[in-house]
Amino acid sequence: MSVWLLRHARKLPQPPTPILVISKVVLCAMPVAEIAIGATYLHDCPRQRHIPIYLIVLGVFSLVLVMLSCLPCTHEPEDAPPSRLSRSIMGWNSLISVFLFCWFIAGNVWTYSIYQPNYDKNTTNVNPYCNRTLYLFSFWTMTVVYILMGISLVVGCIYLVFAHVTGRTGSSDNV
Repeated sequence: MSVWLLRHARKLPQPPTPILVISKVVLCAMPVAEIAIGATYLHDCPRQRHIPIYLIVLGVFSLVLVMLSCLPCTHEPEDAPPSRLSRSIMGWNSLISVFLFCWFIAGNVWTYSIYQPNYDKNTTNVNPYCNRTLYLFSFWTMTVVYILMGISLVVGCIYLVFAHVTGRTGSSDNV
């Protein structure tokens, strides 16, 4: 069944150019917001000083990943062997993706470890504050990623069950 899925995933039609452009713009909006909020509140979270840095680095590398996908050499015909430049870009793409995965885990530790921080900058207690906007943006960005991953997992499982039940997997494709 997994071989069938891989074969058919490569045959998906390419969306029209306007949809690709709109999706790239939407994909750039979140990294730009991460950079802007991280930079704006760079020194406003003494409780966990890594949170604004996390957002800035996440935004920059996410933008680089989106920009790499815009390069024309990444859209070569399926029957042609990948060019040297295309292989290089795929390597950088993979490297950045692994880095972003690891960085996401680090951001989870930094953000969730101080859950519910003190938001009041003027308190004199021993518990340092963290800017409310900065913290909640980081918190909900991560939480939404987990929600989307859960939805994707459920939809993917439903699709695989549906494909298997309707016989779309084909008995000759099973390995």
